[in-house]
Amino acid sequence: MEPRLVTLKVNGRTHHAALAPNTTLLHALRDLGYTDVKSGCEKGDCGACTVLVNNTPLNACLMLAWLAEGQEIVTVAGLGNAEHPHPLQQAFVDFGAAQCGYCTPGMILAAKALLDEHPHPTDDEMREALSGNLCRCTGYVRIIEAIQNAANELDAEQRG
Repeated sequence: MEPRLVTLKVNGRTHHAALAPNTTLLHALRDLGYTDVKSGCEKGDCGACTVLVNNTPLNACLMLAWLAEGQEIVTVAGLGNAEHPHPLQQAFVDFGAAQCGYCTPGMILAAKALLDEHPHPTDDEMREALSGNLCRCTGYVRIIEAIQNAANELDAEQRG
C-alpha cells in the first residue's frame, strides 16, 4: 500500500506524516512520540489507547489515522503537566488511583469526557463512562473517588 500524507492535530500541535492507509491512530501517535497513548490489546477491549477525538473518547487502536485528519486529538499529556496538572491528573495521584499506571491515561481521558458532559456524575454514570477501560490493579474504588474529587475541584474552580 502506498503511503498517504496525513495531517494530525494532537494536543494543539500539527503533524504531517506519510502513513500506510491501514495505519491505526494508535501507531501513528506512538510513531509521532506520543507514548502516553498506551498499546494494550489492540482490539478495543482494554481502553489503554483511549484518546479524545473532538472531545469524544475513542480507542485509537480501532481508528485509522487518516480518519482523524482535521479532528482535534487530545492525549493525556495534552491535559496538563507536572507543574500544572489537570484536576483529574492530580486527583489520580492524590487518591492513589494509579498503581502500575498503564490504564491511567485512558481512564483519565474517559473521565474527562464524562465530566465535560456531566459535571456532577453519579456513581453509575462514572462506571458506565469507564466501562471500556480495564484496570487490573486498583479495583476501581480509588478511580471513582478520584473522579468525584476532580468533579468537586472543577466545580469549585468554575464558581470562582
